[in-house]
This record gives sequence, C-alpha cells and structure tokens, in this order.
Amino acid sequence: MNALKIAATGMAAQQMRVDVISNNIANMSTTAYQPRVAEFADLVYQQYQTPGSLTSQTGSVVPAGIQIGMGVRPTTVSMEIVQGALSETGGDLDIAVSGRGFFEIIQPDGSSAFTRDGKFYRDADGLMVNSDGLALADQITIPNDAQRVTISQDGEVVAYFNNVTNGQTIGNISLNVFANTKGLEALGSNLYRETEASGAPINGTAGTEGIGVMRQGYLEDSGVDVVEEISELIEAQRGYELNSKIITAADEMYSATTRIR
Repeated sequence: MNALKIAATGMAAQQMRVDVISNNIANMSTTAYQPRVAEFADLVYQQYQTPGSLTSQTGSVVPAGIQIGMGVRPTTVSMEIVQGALSETGGDLDIAVSGRGFFEIIQPDGSSAFTRDGKFYRDADGLMVNSDGLALADQITIPNDAQRVTISQDGEVVAYFNNVTNGQTIGNISLNVFANTKGLEALGSNLYRETEASGAPINGTAGTEGIGVMRQGYLEDSGVDVVEEISELIEAQRGYELNSKIITAADEMYSATTRIR
C-alpha cells in the first residue's frame, strides 16, 4: 500500500501552495508586485495492466487497464501577469507603466535588471536611481538648478529652470518587453533578470508596439487580489487536512494488519 507516500506528496504540495500564497499576501502593498501561482502535475503511475493490452483468458483488449498514481509534484511557481491599479502620488520622479514594459536598471556588477517599480530618486550627482541607489540604464541626470521635471507618456524627460519659459530635454526613458515575461528570474527588491526562457529584452519607446505608456506622478499597486488569495489559502488548508487524514487512515490500516493473529 502506497497511501502513506502518496498522501505525503499531497501534504508537501499543499504546503508549497500555502508558502506561495503567504508570499503573495505579504506583498499586497509592494509596488508593481506580480502575484505568483503554484502549479502541480501528477507523478508516475504503476502500470498493473496497460490499457489496450490483451487479456490472457480470451485475447480481448482491455478497455481501461489498471494504473495506480504515485502522488503529485510541483511543476512551476509562475507569475500572473496583471496590470495593477495606478495610485496618484504627485511625485515628479514617480512613474507608473500602463502596459507590458519594464524599466532597465544597472546593477553594481554592470549587468542589467528589470523592474516595474517606478519609484525613483535623485542622487547627489543628479542621477535618477531606484530605492537601492541603482541607476536607470538610460542615465538620466537632472541638473542641480532644475526647479521641476516633467516626464511625458513616451518617456521624454524635460527639466524646467527659473526665469526660463521653455523646458530643456535632458533624456528619454525607454521600456523593455519580453517574449515570455513569466520566464524572468526574480532577484528580490522588485528586480528581475532575463533568462533563456524569457528571451532577450526588446527595448523600445513607450507608446509604441504595445510596450505601454508612462504616467508621471503615479505608481502601480500590487496585483494581489486579497480576497482570492484568502479563498485559495482556505482551499490549500483543506487539502492539507485531507491528505493528513489519509495518512492517519493508512496508519490505522497498517496497525490493524499487525494485530492479526
């Protein structure tokens, strides 16, 4: 009897599901967070009698056979690609992406990372950086005497100065999209890295080719639906309890067998 092993795989699967749900709920206030979903598949089967095989008695074909499954296994924990609601902040350097695009960030080792978190700051040199002090790949530097900055929907950054009517263009912020966004590797701190599964980033101008547009003075909310996550949590808890009851039942059956004289 394999019930103990099978139920153990079910408990492990539901435990992983609860871990994923708890991470989603923990990030319900994280800017531009994309919720994760755990997905599972059945394990190998013991083939006691293969469907379509011939019976030894009559030579007829078995219509269904006897196949006993050995449990469940996790296959992926993937991102749900959702557009979070846009919340107005009024910050000059707060940018929300309405669409598929990602900002490109330069990491300390010189490699690229990507984010939808548009909360940017101005460092001591006037460079636009994220909350960890990492600069945009577009290298936008705001002059020290600039009084305000505007960012258009297509990413053009214009600085305005005292006693000057017209603004001065100081750069353009581009966006990147991927053939398979779910294939990105999460690095933490709202950053992602390209992988073989995601494909290379496709850099472009906001507002073209379905990349999305930028909204200055807004930030994208987390994509977590708390009500849905709570219902998923209850379902996972019930699944865990049912698998534990199978283990209890199998143990009692084993105990009954050992008591037979």
